[in-house]
Parts: sequence; C-alpha cells; structure tokens
Amino acid sequence: MTLAAEAPDLDVFSEFKGPVYGFAHHRGFTHSFLGLVLTSAVVTGFMYLIWRLRGRKTNIPNIPPRWRLLFGLSYLAGLSHILLDYTNNYGVRPFWPFSERWHEWGAAFIVEPPILLFLCAGLVLPAIFSRSKPKPRGRLAAILALVCVALLWSGRAYTKSKIEHALKRQTFNSEPALRVSAYPYWLPDSHGKIRLRWSAVVETPSSYVSSEVDPSTKLLHENMAVIPKTADTPAILAAKRSYVGRVYLDWARYPLVTERSGGNDLVVSFWDLRFGYPDTRRTLLGASVTLDQNLHIIGEAMGPAKQNPPID
Repeated sequence: MTLAAEAPDLDVFSEFKGPVYGFAHHRGFTHSFLGLVLTSAVVTGFMYLIWRLRGRKTNIPNIPPRWRLLFGLSYLAGLSHILLDYTNNYGVRPFWPFSERWHEWGAAFIVEPPILLFLCAGLVLPAIFSRSKPKPRGRLAAILALVCVALLWSGRAYTKSKIEHALKRQTFNSEPALRVSAYPYWLPDSHGKIRLRWSAVVETPSSYVSSEVDPSTKLLHENMAVIPKTADTPAILAAKRSYVGRVYLDWARYPLVTERSGGNDLVVSFWDLRFGYPDTRRTLLGASVTLDQNLHIIGEAMGPAKQNPPID
C-alpha cells in the first residue's frame, strides 16, 4: 500500500521529454480513477515478482498471498494520493479520459507541516511507547493521526469559506466581485519563522486583485496588487494557441498573460494568480513562449527550464 500510494507520481518520468511536456502530463492519467487500475496492477505485479524471486515465501508460513485483495488495497492507497492532491490548489484530473477538467479544493498547501507532524507522530510514537505490546501495534495512534488530519481539513475549509463569503460581499474600485478564492500557504515571515498565511484572488469585470488576507478580519492587505485586464495582442493570441499555452490555460484558474520585449523577440508569460503569494516570483509555476517578429514560436519554457526543442 505504501508503494501504491506513491505510484501515481510515476508521471515524473514524463519530465525526461522536457519541462513543458512534463507539466502537461503531471497529475494526469496516473492520478485518475481509471489510471489507478493500471498503477495498482503494476505495483501488485511488482510484488508478485518479488514473491516469486523469494521462492514464494511469505511472512506467515502456509498462508498464501491474496492477490485480488492486495490489488484492491493498492487501489485504495492510490485513492488516498488523489485525495491529498485534491486538497491543495494545484488540483487533479480524476475523471480522465472522460473529462480533462481540473478539480481542486484549495484547503491545504502543497506541503503541510502540521499534516507531516501528525503522520510522523502516528508512526514514531507507537514504536517508542508500545515496544512491549504484541504486534500489530500503533492502531490507536494511526486513527488519531488521521482524525487530526481530517480536523485540520475541516478547520481550513471553514476558514476558507468564511473569507470567500466576506470578500464576495465587498466591492473593489466600485466593482463587484465576479469570482473569489482564498488559499492557505506557508512562508517565512520577516523574522524568518515559517507561519500559515492566506492568499486571496478576486476577479472583477475590469481587473484581478491579489493580496494576502487576514482570516480574522477578512480584509485584504493594504499593499494588494490590482492588475487591470488588457486586450490580447497578436503575440498573446499566438502564444495562447501554442502547446504550452493551451495546456496552461486549461489548468490555470486565474490566468494572467502578459507580453514583453526580449531583444528582437517577443516573450509572452503565463502565470496563475492562485500562486500569487506575496514575496514570491512569477516564475513559480509560470510558463513562457518566445516568438519572433513574424509570431513564429521559437521557444517554450516552464519557469526558467526551457523545452528543447519547442514542442510547437
């Protein structure tokens, strides 16, 4: 089950074909309900091979492995992976290939220190304090760890809904909010201490508003960024039709697409304001397309990593 819970991330091997190709296939087939059938079969088949190489020996003599049950448990472990990825704001595509739509809860950060603490405690504490007890031990600690994770998700979801509900009732530059989202994240503060913060994104008819938000007052930071919506230029339209442009816009929820001059060329940058955390650069999960003066694509990149050669 441990191997099966990690197996969906085998899609990292798509990075060998380049960062743009890897981004396009990340959290795709292997993170879907149908794809888990294959990953579970691969893990179960791998364990079957190990069992054969060991001379068909098991930890408990005279009890043969129940391969159908092991396959079912592998699938269950894979579902836990999809659930964890669904809780953050990157999202998953669980209904592939029937639907390419991304689904995300946004109630947790990609790396959650409290969840790591709960799960590590549930694993380590029984090994320290329950040595005299017969195996298997640690069931109570495991249950308590999972309960703590569920309580954390519930608390975050409650705070998230309160923030979004309050922001929907506000106006920004005398304009109503069309869409509102709030996301938790962990970053060091001015004193170097890592603490939980909340980032909010608001879309109005003419602009996007991105800012840190105070969960107690539901108010945006005074240094909030107001980004006006602009008309697409010919270069932006060409970049949106590119491979990376299509993939990125399919994934992004609050896409910000800008154009700048790069010497004799034009560079169109893609950025999702879901990751518009203060004190971070726009290269975080950003993409770019480089075009010549004739609007021919000559370069593609994810952040600073270039796709060589460009897929288009």
